[in-house]
Amino acid sequence: MSDVSMSDAEQGVTPLRGWRRRLQDLYEGNTAQTRWFLYGLLAFDFFSLLFIIATSFLPRSELIRALDLTCGVIFLIEFAARFAAVHRPLRELGRFTTWTDVAAIGSLLASASGEAAGFLRVLRTLRLLRTFRVVEHLRRDSALFRRHQDVLSALVNLSVFIFVMTGVVYETQRHINPQIANYADALYFTVTALTTTGFGDITLPGTAGRLITVMIMIFGVTLFLNLARVLFSPVKVRFSCPDCGLRRHDSDAVHCKACGKLLNIPDDGAV
Repeated sequence: MSDVSMSDAEQGVTPLRGWRRRLQDLYEGNTAQTRWFLYGLLAFDFFSLLFIIATSFLPRSELIRALDLTCGVIFLIEFAARFAAVHRPLRELGRFTTWTDVAAIGSLLASASGEAAGFLRVLRTLRLLRTFRVVEHLRRDSALFRRHQDVLSALVNLSVFIFVMTGVVYETQRHINPQIANYADALYFTVTALTTTGFGDITLPGTAGRLITVMIMIFGVTLFLNLARVLFSPVKVRFSCPDCGLRRHDSDAVHCKACGKLLNIPDDGAV
């Protein structure tokens, strides 16, 4: 029997190591299965965010709590699988995104006994979009993403910030502020504060409310200005110069501006 046809047991690979190897292939491989698996996780996060927004208009019920709990269990299983797939688990514990996952899962599992801060699920979207593997697959699969990577990244960062801060406003104000009745009210306040429009029809009372408003204005305006800067900056393409390593060039560049090396930048529009 050839080595290719030998089972894991015959090769001396324990079932546990075999499962871990399969998980590593699923999360870190370069196959179509890996690509669609990561895209599927990203889509599930977006759908969970839409669920949060939709249920903010409805009274809490046993069905909604059960769905929150189901999402939490799914996220917990995925988190455990991803943690088992990493080569250095202790290093993974030092990542901020690991703890945002823990917070999101904990908030969902808490729905079994009461209200859950389910808006924290959006933090997993940031985690997936910032994963090198996902970005690599997006660059490989989408010419649109390659041409507008900076714009899309800035737009995603701003959108995630808006939805996270909207969730903070909604969860901290809905029981004490009659002006915040649903997610739309919280979103309206977040956008008006971020743009410094400040109509004044909705305000957050108390010291905590003022601090949240200040945070929205400072960080939100920064992200908004970054998006505007990217939108109005000349379009650049990412291509490493073989001599000096410069990675950003004009879309029609023939030579590297830093060292003058003749470039051969691939044309995304070519067939």
